[in-house]
Amino acid sequence: MSTWTSDELDRVDKVDELRISSTRPDGTDRPFVIIWCVRVGDELYVRSAYGSENPWYRRALRAGTGRISAGGIERAVDFSRLDPAETALQQAIDAAYHVKYDHYGQRIVGPVVGETAHLSTLRLDAR
Repeated sequence: MSTWTSDELDRVDKVDELRISSTRPDGTDRPFVIIWCVRVGDELYVRSAYGSENPWYRRALRAGTGRISAGGIERAVDFSRLDPAETALQQAIDAAYHVKYDHYGQRIVGPVVGETAHLSTLRLDAR
């Protein structure tokens, strides 16, 4: 169950860039990295444009927790890996990326949609 408010979801969804940080083993936050984020229903999702070997993605998986900042919202989050086999949800996330980011062109949007991108999908759960 999401703990995002409607206002938070709307504000994050309206901006193109989200800043994301994972928690270090000592409990401090790593520096923010800028990525794209989409909303599907009452949930927020991110993907690694450069696959599951991208350093921010690997740190997020390892830590399981972090922070996001976007649209004037800053929240602690849990990172939940999404099963690539959840086809309907993965396709809905693809569609949300297309709607929000296609104005950048296929060369830019291509790495965050499709079966390969499904392998690096994380849901951002507000804490």
